[in-house]
Amino acid sequence: MREYGGAAGPARLLNNLFAALERYANAHGLRIQRWERCVTLEYADSMFADIAPIIDEPSIVSIYGDTLGRIPDRKLHIYDKTNPKGYARAFDKAAAISPNFTSSLEFTEAFEAETRANVTPLPVAEEVFNRLLSRLVQMLKLHRNVAFGTAVGTSADLAPSSVFVTTLAAAAYAVQAPLPHHSPLELLLDIVETLPVYFERTLLQNGAEHWVLQNPSAPGENLASSMNTPARQAAFNSWHGLIKEQLADIVESIEAQAGMGVLLAKLETAFGKRAARAIRNEEARQRQSTAGIGKVVLLSSGAPIATTARAHTFFGD
Repeated sequence: MREYGGAAGPARLLNNLFAALERYANAHGLRIQRWERCVTLEYADSMFADIAPIIDEPSIVSIYGDTLGRIPDRKLHIYDKTNPKGYARAFDKAAAISPNFTSSLEFTEAFEAETRANVTPLPVAEEVFNRLLSRLVQMLKLHRNVAFGTAVGTSADLAPSSVFVTTLAAAAYAVQAPLPHHSPLELLLDIVETLPVYFERTLLQNGAEHWVLQNPSAPGENLASSMNTPARQAAFNSWHGLIKEQLADIVESIEAQAGMGVLLAKLETAFGKRAARAIRNEEARQRQSTAGIGKVVLLSSGAPIATTARAHTFFGD
C-alpha cells in the first residue's frame, strides 16, 4: 500500500500488471484484455485466465479473515475487500453437506444390478454424490451459456456473472440439501426455485432496484454489483423463469417415461447439443433405461457438462 496507495494507486497497479502481462501475451501470441479490476488472457480453445492483483490485508475479526485482501478498482480509484481463497473455503463448506435422497437405496441397488449383469457399472453412489454442489453449479452455468447464446463474453453480454450464480447456488444448496429429495434433479429444481431468496432487493425512488449479495468470505463486498442495471436484472429474471420451466419439463418427462427421444430433445434445448449428444452416447454405452438415464446419468456422468468454458467475469465489468 505504500507503493500503490492514494487515489492514483489502483490504476497504477493495474497498469503495471497489464504491462507485464502484455509482454507475456505478445511473446506467446495470446489475446489480452484490460478490465477495471483484472487483466484477462485468452488461450487456445476459448480458455480464459483472469489475473487480478490482490494486496494481503488479513483480519482476525472476519470469518476466513486470514486470507482477506484488497483488490484495486480502476474506475472508482479505490481498493475493495476481496477474499478468493476464503470464498473457496466457504464453497467447500457448503459442498461438504451430504444430500438427503430418499431414493439412495434405489441407486445402490441399480449399481449392484449393473455389476451382476456384467455390464460396465455406473459410479458408486458415493462418487455420484461427492461434491454434488460443484456438478449442480456447472449445470446452472451451462444452461446460462446456452440461454444467452452468442452474447456470452461480448460487450452485449447480459448473462449473470459466474460468482453471482455460484454464490446463490451454494446458499440454496446449504438449505435444500439436508431436506428429503427423490433425486439430484429434484434437488436442482428446488435450488433453482429458491435462487432469488438469497440476495437482497431494494426499491429505489426512481423505480429501479438495487441488488446486494454479500460475499460470504469478505463482508462488505457486493457480489451483485455487476447486476445493478435494469437490463441485467431483467435478463436474470427472464433466465430464472426459463430454467425453472425447462427443468420442470425435463423432470416431468422422466417421471412420465416419455421416451429417450423426447428427453434428449428437451435436454438439447436446455443444455445444448453437446450435452444431449453426451447423454445419448452414455445411454448407448450403458444400455440403461430411460428412467435411469434421467435420474442418474445426467448428474453422474461428467460428459454432459464437458463444454467449452466461457470467459470468467469474477472481476470483469
